[in-house]
Amino acid sequence: FNAAISACEKGARWEKALLLLTSMVQSTVETDTITFSAVISACEKDGQWEKASLIFSSMAPKMVESNAITFNAAVSACEKGGEWEKALQFFGVMFRSSLESDSITYNAAISACEKR
Repeated sequence: FNAAISACEKGARWEKALLLLTSMVQSTVETDTITFSAVISACEKDGQWEKASLIFSSMAPKMVESNAITFNAAVSACEKGGEWEKALQFFGVMFRSSLESDSITYNAAISACEKR
């Protein structure tokens, strides 16, 4: 499933990636950080910040930990969607969780603020 979702991410097919994630959850196939990161990234590619945010929020109840890649995808999705406040919220949560941010994180956050 993860390979198929990653292919959807690369092709900006967020709807298909979301369907695959839904299929995994319904058929009790184990999901992980890679799964969610790829789906959030697929949403990011099309500026689907609301979907990306919802998917990110669904990780904790499923006991899936987020990482820098997941946060970067969420910040970038908000940036592409013109949601600078939401992008900065994700950035703040990432900072408080002691995950190491990188140039992708900072660039997406700066770019989001630039668009306000």
